[in-house]
Amino acid sequence: MPGREYEKALELATDQHGYLTTAQAQQLGIGRDTIRKMAARGTLERVSWGVYRLPTFPVSTFAEYMEACLWPAGVRGVISHESALAMRDLSDVNPPKVHITVPRTFRVRRAVPRHMVIHHADLPDADIESVEGVSATTVRRAIEDCYRTHLGPALLRQAIEDGEREGYLKPDEARELRELVLP
Repeated sequence: MPGREYEKALELATDQHGYLTTAQAQQLGIGRDTIRKMAARGTLERVSWGVYRLPTFPVSTFAEYMEACLWPAGVRGVISHESALAMRDLSDVNPPKVHITVPRTFRVRRAVPRHMVIHHADLPDADIESVEGVSATTVRRAIEDCYRTHLGPALLRQAIEDGEREGYLKPDEARELRELVLP
């Protein structure tokens, strides 16, 4: 029979695709020693520094994105660039790594997991939305970021068309983006 700590961890992780951080667990009253013991028993699985996953939780298509958002520890990580398009299935982008944007003041003091790319920008709240509980840049911001990082025009065109067709972009926004990013 699971203990109280496990029940608390499960409740939190349920809203986060099976993930939680050490800091979040501590806010719930789960101490660091308890987290280590749960990991040693296999109740929790350490996926990166300060980020754990409940292995009994079903893996979702948004799991890697949630892990990336939680990794920065202490600041909000936001899925961005090609990853923000891929998570919404817009265009044929298939980034080999998960792109996240963190505040400009955030300094990475530990190894960045190999499957992540870190970008620094101070994102206004208007450029962030929740997709299945995961923080991501808006489609407009994602396309603008992809343009700035030199994503090919065919993929940008496709992202704009898909975004407009799926209702992520208003016709005026799509027109403005076409004028900005397409030759």
